[in-house]
Amino acid sequence: MVNEALNNVLAFASVLAVFVLALVQLVKTTVTLPRNLVPAVGLVIGLFVGAVAYPFTDMNLILRLWAGGLAGLSATGLFELAFNKREGSTKD
Repeated sequence: MVNEALNNVLAFASVLAVFVLALVQLVKTTVTLPRNLVPAVGLVIGLFVGAVAYPFTDMNLILRLWAGGLAGLSATGLFELAFNKREGSTKD
């Protein structure tokens, strides 16, 4: 079974993630905020970018918001995974 809407959302989210990642990094370097709020900032920026991206896609607003939210959360996680090396284990 092929779900075209889901495929479109995931494809659009992967494109938006690059822009959201850059904007989250810009916010992190210009504004002092607690580290635990960075995923929430990424989500808000992703939703905003998804909402204003209407000229680039024919998806409706709800699907663009889903794509933006996924892009915001994945961009934050991708940066944390790639550039923040953490040592140790989860259980001591």
